[in-house]
Amino acid sequence: MPFPARVVAATALLAITACETVPLTGRSQLILLPEGTEVQMGLSAYREVLSKGKVSQDPVLNTQVTRVGRRIADATGKNYQWEFKVLEDRQANAFCLPGGKVAVYTGILPITQDDAGLAAVLGHEVAHAIARHGGERVSQTLLVQSTLAATQVALSRNDPQTVKVVTSLLGAGATVGVLLPWSRAQESEADHLGLIFMAKAGYHPSASRDLWVRMAQAARGQGRPPEFLSTHPAAETRIRQIEGWIPEALQYYQPR
Repeated sequence: MPFPARVVAATALLAITACETVPLTGRSQLILLPEGTEVQMGLSAYREVLSKGKVSQDPVLNTQVTRVGRRIADATGKNYQWEFKVLEDRQANAFCLPGGKVAVYTGILPITQDDAGLAAVLGHEVAHAIARHGGERVSQTLLVQSTLAATQVALSRNDPQTVKVVTSLLGAGATVGVLLPWSRAQESEADHLGLIFMAKAGYHPSASRDLWVRMAQAARGQGRPPEFLSTHPAAETRIRQIEGWIPEALQYYQPR
């Protein structure tokens, strides 16, 4: 078997044997990393972010983020070493790294407005960790890169400039046609799971829809790329999807 074919065959075999299933949605996913490795990578990245950022000492903000975050974390049923921090930064953002390491930037708090809005954000971010989206992204990238490498080897007897052009085009096609749709699918899945987690935690899932309406309003005029070139679904897409998932999430809703 020629070398490129062996690479593709080995990659395909590895992909088949590395399938996992996302909780609640039941989606099959490719994950090549052991979960322990993924968690350790998340911890290292978290420590680096905290060392470079400004951790807020505001007791009110820290109490709110921890209070809401703990309720969301408990709703997942995942026994991570959960940690919640507030970072003083104007960006409207938050993240949850593998292993349950969560940070919320102060710039998003005027948009979340209250505990329910914050629960929508944290439910989404925590869902990334529960679904192991970080490990899946690394695995997807490795799979695409191995395929491109095999293609480059197969073309190696051709003119070097031709090899460069073809590989570049394949790489761009892989990004737009494979990696970006995967990323958007993960974001939608995090929205879906996040709705369920916030509902289980006692926050009404309609607060997620309201949050994304406010997020869309806050992002107006920022010149975002078209959806097919973006890592995230368009705001209109997210809102429409969330509205469709709210009836399902309400089955888990238990107000506190």
